[in-house]
Amino acid sequence: MKKYPLNVETPRSFSYVKRNIPRVTVEQRERALKATHYNEFAFPAGMLTVDMLSDSGTTAMTDVQWAAMFLGDEAYGRNKGYYVLLDALRDCMERGDSQKRIIDLVRTDCTDIDKMMDEVYLCEYEGGLFNGGAAQMERPNTFILQQGRAAESVLFELVRKILNQRHPGKAFTIPSNGHFDTTEGNIKQMGSIPRNLYNKQLLWEVPEGGKYEKNPFKGNMDVKKLEELIKAVGPENVPLVYMTVTNNTVCGQPVSMANIRESSQIAHKYGIPFMLDAARWAENCYFIKVNEEGYADKSIAAISAEMFSYCDGFTASLKKDGHANMGGILAFRDKGLFWQKFSDFNEDGTVKTDVGILLKVKQISSYGNDSYGGMSGRDIMALSAGLYECCNFDYLDERIKQCEYLAQGFYKAGVKGVVLPAGGHGVYINMDEFFDNKRGHDTFAGQGFSVELIRRYGIRVSELGDYSMEYDLKTPEQQKEVCNVVRFAINRSQLSKEHLDYVIAAVKALYEDRDNIPNMRITAGHNLPMRHFHAFLEPYPNK
Repeated sequence: MKKYPLNVETPRSFSYVKRNIPRVTVEQRERALKATHYNEFAFPAGMLTVDMLSDSGTTAMTDVQWAAMFLGDEAYGRNKGYYVLLDALRDCMERGDSQKRIIDLVRTDCTDIDKMMDEVYLCEYEGGLFNGGAAQMERPNTFILQQGRAAESVLFELVRKILNQRHPGKAFTIPSNGHFDTTEGNIKQMGSIPRNLYNKQLLWEVPEGGKYEKNPFKGNMDVKKLEELIKAVGPENVPLVYMTVTNNTVCGQPVSMANIRESSQIAHKYGIPFMLDAARWAENCYFIKVNEEGYADKSIAAISAEMFSYCDGFTASLKKDGHANMGGILAFRDKGLFWQKFSDFNEDGTVKTDVGILLKVKQISSYGNDSYGGMSGRDIMALSAGLYECCNFDYLDERIKQCEYLAQGFYKAGVKGVVLPAGGHGVYINMDEFFDNKRGHDTFAGQGFSVELIRRYGIRVSELGDYSMEYDLKTPEQQKEVCNVVRFAINRSQLSKEHLDYVIAAVKALYEDRDNIPNMRITAGHNLPMRHFHAFLEPYPNK
């Protein structure tokens, strides 16, 4: 077949809704910053030019998702979307290329009740991560929630309660390749010790010319450190091993399938449940497909099915790789290692207390009936459709190349500290290098960078370093595991090249005037859990 190549990318989508950006002066932004105590989360979004604070729930949904919202069923018990969402999760995370797609049956407004009963309402599933039918009632293992933070809170609150009942006053260690801020905050609140085990030297390495031939999977768990830690503290003191895919804390870097498999094997060797923080599961699968040997010809869904086969359970904010504005999930394998470890059994082996029942009680009492878990029926349908969008290779390819465009733009502009290659959902800059290693950990200079970027240019980013990750409150051992970075999150399907070019120009200008970026100090909320969401700050001179 004849081809007629061009030296430009073929368009893959177009926008038919436009939102204008207001013109805001530096003086107006200064006033707002002062009034909100220089807390970037409190700064009014309506005064920003480009908002890159987070990619969580900020997605511009597709026409297919908006159409699906009209099919939302707001029934309080067993709304139609409940069945669709659970089956979309099975399709995207377990079935690989053998998807059932009951969402298409619902889209046709099927009136054949026998067919709906046989294919939707009364289907029985057990043995995997998403029980269905009577099994989901008898042994609940899937919990719909409105966001990932709620899923983490439900999980860690119950784990804390069970561990305290069994071992009063005992502290536990939960290792990860990189706990994100909310995960780490929840672990700390349960009285346990979070540990981040990765290769920082590899993370900071800059490839020749700014590009690797193949992504080196800088988000991997350091499996040697993992096994050493388990042996050092004792397997009985490690209730869970947690792996984040992609590794948000470690600059959005991906994790290889080989590393996921090996980390799972090490955890299981010591009888420890292996869990995933799977907020960016699809992006991680993309990196595996493009960069890891043996996966080039596999679909995103097939790679996802293998990835989830290695875990005993997972939490996920589906406001990321659900391509949706709302949604979260907690799930564990039916009768798997997590269930075995945290359920109680009688002497004859029968179940005394099922951990899934306890989780369901917490879900219902705090977030609503298990059919919706704090979500509206229309959001459930948008999320169901969005999960399939995230299995689309072309969408993922466009998104991840957009991240790399921004990273390369910084690099080519001479900005020091850009983490290369870009992660799957954003670009990170190492603040130590950005400031020529002249700012101490007590200066929170990354937060000063973030505030100054808002003040001068109306660009909001997220400081994920010394301030947010609480460097000053950590032990010397934990301090070594902190990345002092600022993140430029790229909202899914929303930003144009024009936005990115504006951000590149602004960061270049700020870098060239970095000596005049103020340091920051905390004036209130220094020891609050997850302090960056609500602490007060003020700038002070850096000299």
